Amino acid sequence: MQAWRVHRNGEPSEVMRLDEVDRPTPGEGQLLLKVRAANINFPDALLCRGHYQVRPPLPFTPGVEVCGETEDGRRVIATPALPYGGLAEYAVADAAAVLPAPDALDDAEAAALHIGYQTGFFGLHRRAGLREGETLLVHAAAGGVGSAAVQLGKATGATVIGVVGGADKAAVARELGCDLVIDRRTDDIVAAVKDATGGRGADVVYDPVGGDAYAKSAKCVAFEGRIVVVGFASGDIPAPALNHALVKNYSILGLHWGLYNQQDPEAVRRCHDTLTEYAAKGLIKPLISDRVGFADAAAAVQRVADGTTTGRLVVLPAAGEAVTEGAAK
Repeated sequence: MQAWRVHRNGEPSEVMRLDEVDRPTPGEGQLLLKVRAANINFPDALLCRGHYQVRPPLPFTPGVEVCGETEDGRRVIATPALPYGGLAEYAVADAAAVLPAPDALDDAEAAALHIGYQTGFFGLHRRAGLREGETLLVHAAAGGVGSAAVQLGKATGATVIGVVGGADKAAVARELGCDLVIDRRTDDIVAAVKDATGGRGADVVYDPVGGDAYAKSAKCVAFEGRIVVVGFASGDIPAPALNHALVKNYSILGLHWGLYNQQDPEAVRRCHDTLTEYAAKGLIKPLISDRVGFADAAAAVQRVADGTTTGRLVVLPAAGEAVTEGAAK
């Protein structure tokens, strides 16, 4: 079979190579999946660079989120077990973590449902306790992680303020349903949030960016507000001023969603059931900005690494177009 593999750490476009390899053999408690679609996540770029918290032995195949097909023909979603990631014709996944793909989503959409929406749901509901009528501030609102949070916030009945970089991304954020869109390149984030909330600030802040985004969040979070830290796409890990959190009476919450697979897998399954219901009702639908051919996978990972994308980039296998069109809408 064909598989994209990383032979040395570095920028994805430089270190990913398309190889002819043997089909992987699943271990005990694992399943072999035929990949129908693989969603590109920022961790794929970090894996290539050797900067992710998990460092599989070289060479390895990136691709941490897929829609696949089991040997008995079931359409599923999964986070593949590295080093046999999803940017290949076949991947391996732990059977206990394989979930049914929602009928309401096609293959590319299903491939983009799992990590981003689970992260958003756990971050907004389990960690931050977002309630109807509250104000949610989402950084990188037009990106893959941010767009999921926007949709989940709207499904909860929150007022959603999206922060983006540039006019094109602002248009995407508005289409997603943001009640207010702030362009960080031209607008004053803190002033705009306070103006929109009558000086109160945002009740919940969803931050996958870090750096300056976090600094601005701390200045416009409300009394008893909650800042949910889910990543550092900017590359800058902030050092929070805890005296500031004390004086303003807000909470800083970290979220590492992957730990729930280990610590509370039943919660992950319950969340998937809820997300499946949301998808069936049309409350959520992954924003797929590009469906990429298998030959262009390395370039797609580089685009995500460079932060130039909106929504999700999904890589389709050689026959992916035909497979995707056959999935339920």
